[in-house]
Amino acid sequence: MTKILRLNAGGTPTAWITREDAALLYMKDLVLWDIGKSKQRLMGGTNRQGIQSFIEINPVIAIRGNVYGIRENRKSFNNHMLFKRDHHMCMYCGQKHAYSELTRDHVTPRARGGEDIWENVVAACKRCNHFKADRTPEQAGLELLAVPFAPNIFEWMYLAQHNVLADQMDYLEKQFSGKRCWEGECA
Repeated sequence: MTKILRLNAGGTPTAWITREDAALLYMKDLVLWDIGKSKQRLMGGTNRQGIQSFIEINPVIAIRGNVYGIRENRKSFNNHMLFKRDHHMCMYCGQKHAYSELTRDHVTPRARGGEDIWENVVAACKRCNHFKADRTPEQAGLELLAVPFAPNIFEWMYLAQHNVLADQMDYLEKQFSGKRCWEGECA
């Protein structure tokens, strides 16, 4: 099921919500503005005249009031998000790989005090990761194709969601940092 991108009044993403949760926000008159052409229709009950009610929900909605989001969890990530950030490409050999063929590589190995944070991990194929072992890329004679980075909140929201509609992507990508690797080239 496709989720709805919820924003605060300032336009900053706060969460991916269900269309039912979005419908409730519409009904409570908490939606300040919404955007998108690919509206989802949520069907309601039937009245005495046999007419069924419905509400159309835009893929991106901005909410009034105090909206608590996921900013504090933005540092967290999983392999799905990491591999998506790095465009399923090994950051050492440059080859694209299936999810099952990729591993999380710590640029500064954990055995040498490296942390498990966005800025220290990259997608690596099993062959390159095994060859690198517990060495830095320099010690292993490898060169990183892109510098690992922590995504901003807009990028994080993209990485965190499996299915992003075109309208949602149009909104999110306007605030991407330009450090991304998922357009086929690492910048």
